[in-house]
Formats: sequence, structure tokens, C-alpha cells
Amino acid sequence: MGSLLSSKKASRHIIKAVLSLTVFVIGLLMITPFIFMISASFKYPGQVFVEPLKIIPDKLFLGNFQRVLSDDLYFGWYWNSIRVVLIAIPLRGFFVTIAAYSFARLRFRGRNIIFLIFMSTMMITPEVTIIPRYLLYKSMYIIDTQWALILPATFDVFFLFMLRQFFMTIPLELSEAARIDGYGHFTIYYQIILPLAKPALITMVLFTFIWLWNDYVNPFVFINTMKKQLVTVGLQFFQSREGANYALQMAGATFAVIPTIFMFTFTQRYFVQGITSSGIKG
Repeated sequence: MGSLLSSKKASRHIIKAVLSLTVFVIGLLMITPFIFMISASFKYPGQVFVEPLKIIPDKLFLGNFQRVLSDDLYFGWYWNSIRVVLIAIPLRGFFVTIAAYSFARLRFRGRNIIFLIFMSTMMITPEVTIIPRYLLYKSMYIIDTQWALILPATFDVFFLFMLRQFFMTIPLELSEAARIDGYGHFTIYYQIILPLAKPALITMVLFTFIWLWNDYVNPFVFINTMKKQLVTVGLQFFQSREGANYALQMAGATFAVIPTIFMFTFTQRYFVQGITSSGIKG
């Protein structure tokens, strides 16, 4: 009996070791392009493909970063991306949380039908609506402005669903007690629901930041003036302007991913909690 138990334990340890090794290899494969990008940014332009597997070059070359830092267009694109994110995130936070609270806490006629209509829009890929959106933005006179990127980002059905699910996990008794004390819905939403939904809110902020910061299609289609572009499209222009100088392009890309790494580093402890808690109650 004892030998049987010990063999089962040994089998579990072997399975865990194999799974851990598999996850490590997959993680290493996923991070390899990132390591290559950073390594190439510190190399001389002619060394990128001559010694591609040498992660740490013999001599670190900082000239790529100096050229990127001295480029006025690059920092203009960088600031444009930051501005779009800083304006869109608070607007999305307000409109999505208000809508999620309404679907989670209020009772009104047609609530489930309206929510179902919202959810059905998730089956439509954004690329299908590019031409209708272009015509709509043109009629609103926001083509070639950053409002063509900010206004559509003020609402998102995925986060509406996620926050509604999270709000439904908050005990209803808290809202009922506040109602008995004379508080209105907005006070309950602002002083009770939002503080308790901090993990879900931070998850929404993180996802929104990453999606807006890395967005390429929308700024490419809706913004024509290069000075108004975001850093993602700007890097493509950087590539066409600098030719085959991949080391310089990798330096620009390295600067571009810094805000994303910064955001994820400071919000990762809320990430898992926000995602798991939003699916407890349907």
C-alpha cells in the first residue's frame, strides 16, 4: 500500500515537472521576439542579422536611442498616443460603469432584450464596420482628428459584460441598506459599488490601455496627417523613412512598449482577481 502511494506521488511530481517545463518553454518562445527586439536596439545597424543569436553584443551601441530621442516626429506620435489613452480611459470608465450598474441593479422594461442586443454586437468584427464608420466620422467632421479614435473608445460591450457580471457578485443587501438610509442610485454606484469593484475597474483600464496603445488599423484609416498619428503607425512610417535600419526601428519599438510594461507591472495583482470574479454569477 505504501509503495502504491509513493508511486502515485512520484507520478504527480513527474507530471508537474513536465507541465512546468512545457509552460517554461512556451513562455520562452513567446518572450524571444521581445528579447531580440531589445538586443537589436543596442547593436550597430550592420550587426542585427550578422549576429542575430548574440543576445548581448560585444559593445553596446546607444546611437539608435539617441537618434530616436532626437526625432521630433517620434515624440509627437508618442504624445498623441498618450493623449488618446488619457482621454479615452476616463470616458470609457464612466459610460461603461454607469451602463453596467444599470443592467446589474436596475429593473426596467426590456432590460434583458437591450442587453442581448448589446451582446450580439460582439459577433461583428470591427474590420467589417470600417467603411460605415468612416462615412459616419466624415459626416461628423472628425476624420483626421484624434476624436475619431477617442469617441468610439468611450464604450465597449466586452467590458459592459465583464463589469455587469462583477457588480452582480456584490451583495444586493448593501444596495438595499443604502436605499433604506435614503441614498440614491448614483450615490450607491459611486460610494459603494465602484470601490468594491476596484479589481474589475483596473482590469478594464489595463486592457483599454493596451488595446488603444497598440491599435494600428483605426489610426491608419481615420488619421491622414502624419503629425497627428499615433506611435504604432508612426513606427511604420519610421521604417519606410529609415529603410533597412532595423536596429533603429527596434530602438523605437523598445520605447513604444515601455508604457505597456509599466502599466502591466503595477496592475497585474488585480488582473486575475478582476477576470475571475466577473464570471461567478450569471
